[in-house]
Amino acid sequence: MRDIQGNNRGKLIDWLKIDSWIDSGLYSALTSFRDWWGAYSSFFGRFEIKGFWRACNELVCDGLSLSVAGLLVVLAFALPSFEIAQGKINLSDEFSVTFLDRYGNEIGKRGLLRDDSVPLEEIPDHMIKATLATEDRRFFDHFGIDIMGTMRALVQNARADTVVQGGSSLTQQLAKNMFLSPERAITRKIKEAFIAIYLENHYTKPELLKLYFDRAYLGGGSYGVEAAAQYYFNKSIRDVTLAESAMLAGMFKAPTRYAPHVNLAASRARANEVLSNMVEAGYLSEGQVYGARLNPARVVERGDSNTPDYFLDWASKRCSGSWATDPIRIVVARTTVDLGLQKTAETAVEDTISQFGRSRNFNAGALVSMEINGAVRAMVGGKDYGVSQFNRAAHAYRQPGSSFKPYVYLSAIEHLGYTPNRRVVDGYVSCGRWSPKNYSGGYRGAMTLRTALAKSINTVAVKLSLEVDRQTVLDDLDKMGIKHLKKTCSLALGDNGMTPLEHVGAWAVFASGGLSIRPYGIEEISTIGGQLLYNHDRDEPKPQQIFKREAVETLNNMLQTVVDAGTGRRARLDYTNAAGKTGTSSNYRDAWFMGFTGQYVTGVWYGNDNFSPMGRVTGGSFPAQTWKTFMDAAYDGDNIPTAPGVTPHPRQIAERQRLAAVMQQNTTAELPVPPPIDTSKDMSKATRQVLGNIATLLQKAPPVSPRKPGQQSRATQPTGNKPKSNVASAVRNTPPPKPVANRNAERAARTASTGRQ
Repeated sequence: MRDIQGNNRGKLIDWLKIDSWIDSGLYSALTSFRDWWGAYSSFFGRFEIKGFWRACNELVCDGLSLSVAGLLVVLAFALPSFEIAQGKINLSDEFSVTFLDRYGNEIGKRGLLRDDSVPLEEIPDHMIKATLATEDRRFFDHFGIDIMGTMRALVQNARADTVVQGGSSLTQQLAKNMFLSPERAITRKIKEAFIAIYLENHYTKPELLKLYFDRAYLGGGSYGVEAAAQYYFNKSIRDVTLAESAMLAGMFKAPTRYAPHVNLAASRARANEVLSNMVEAGYLSEGQVYGARLNPARVVERGDSNTPDYFLDWASKRCSGSWATDPIRIVVARTTVDLGLQKTAETAVEDTISQFGRSRNFNAGALVSMEINGAVRAMVGGKDYGVSQFNRAAHAYRQPGSSFKPYVYLSAIEHLGYTPNRRVVDGYVSCGRWSPKNYSGGYRGAMTLRTALAKSINTVAVKLSLEVDRQTVLDDLDKMGIKHLKKTCSLALGDNGMTPLEHVGAWAVFASGGLSIRPYGIEEISTIGGQLLYNHDRDEPKPQQIFKREAVETLNNMLQTVVDAGTGRRARLDYTNAAGKTGTSSNYRDAWFMGFTGQYVTGVWYGNDNFSPMGRVTGGSFPAQTWKTFMDAAYDGDNIPTAPGVTPHPRQIAERQRLAAVMQQNTTAELPVPPPIDTSKDMSKATRQVLGNIATLLQKAPPVSPRKPGQQSRATQPTGNKPKSNVASAVRNTPPPKPVANRNAERAARTASTGRQ
């Protein structure tokens, strides 16, 4: 027992030794650290800074810390940019697409022709100097971002209180053209800068310059200096003069604004500015550019060269399909656009912004018009494509305001069986802590659903969304192809962003009677040789009935009341009844009018790109007026189809009765002869040119003179080789028949000699 206790006491003494060893070790380490810290402090105490220099040191240290933090934030944007650049760095998968309008006439091109690229060594020296002097004089000195040029541009813009000089380097412009959209956003500028650095590290300066010359858009559907030289001057870029090089270099900034076929005076003034830049940069002397100033470039006549650039940009992104893996890279796409309607739409939007934009504080607009089957006939993505290539019609997500309410009403009619005469109360309603207010400010009490929609009552729309359930509304929108909206309390008032294109596409479901309509811009795609690669009617699924036709007809009849007696009265047409709805977002940031007839569905939007408020512009004002202006120009007769649920207009009824009376009067009589069809629209420009050349050759061909008697024909056998007697030789030996006039003369002579008549 004592041994056991002794052993335990020994073990207990061992633990005490270990504990004391740990304590002494920690104490020694702490003492050593204090000694080291004292020596460290004494050493760096010799460098202590006081007063002014200490403040400077603090600023520098804080600046470095903030710079590192900012660099980490910017790198968060850089990584996606590098992924974008790496994913599209190979340009061999791009198409060259020639676009035709709905009638087969060429309207523009997109993409690069891989076979007509001119080497950089063959591009004239004055073309390169004109570009560098105007776009990036320090191109061969910077690393992708010209910091000095950017600072200089900021100073110049601050002095002028407007944007007079750009700060993007040539490489940044190339990055935007190759990889990014033209939207104005700080995230896009950051990505642009990092992609520019990426390009500088993977390509040489000459390669970047060559890519820039091949990728730049220069108006008229021309991409690259070679295509632009062929288009404007009908010559290769190898042969352009100094004056022509200056004109081309001046179009890099704003190709549509300075395109010579659009504004020749502005184009020549810009070319003169480019020549001054070359002198200022030291590339040429004033004497060398004197001749180019006196003899400006002359462009070839191209006729009406207005191209639907916003539409082509949108359509070109859809030129991909089952042939994407094939080696075919040059294709022809027949689109749905109607150039007549397109020009009408552009004029309507531009005139409205020009006349009222300054006084009512709005500078952006969009219009989309399509057939009720989804075929887009006109698309306006902005006032001036040369100023801004951002397609607001296809890419601008704006709040639709009250023009969203028909989706809610349709869900209530479809799922709850509500009718236009159902009584509802315009009164207080809440969703959580939020409650809507009407545009007029008060409540109107009991009314019908038809009146609530016509007067655009907000409280009723919110009540309906809560009764039918907001998720049901979102599910119905999902069937229409709109899948990105969120479930919010103010969903019924259009608080989610939508593009004009998808908004009009969803309204086409109403105009078609509840079919699943999707907007499309390409009818068919084929190779140069005529091989059909894609056909919309063949390759796309047929529209399906996704809503009850009776429910859609009920909604359309209510939307007709909006135009006839509601907020959309300014959109009333004199020849057909239309259905539509106005929309105005909060603080007048967006103004819409959406409407349709039996043939066209059209939507109009006005606002500002920076989301600033307009001057009390509502959907029932300028958007409704623009919609009416466009629709008036779109129709040239009274025999117009009637939309489902919309009552026919008296003029439509009279026209149908007249045609029925003509048919009933005499079923065997000839029908009224329609005006002659303009067949020139049914053949392509190339076909008409070939036929014209043939006609010219026939006119210039000399007349064929008859062969003289005894003259040997080329088909006659040589006299030395007399043929055997056969049927062929008998035919050749038979004398030729006499002309008809000679036979008649002989017959008359015989008759006169015999005395018979």
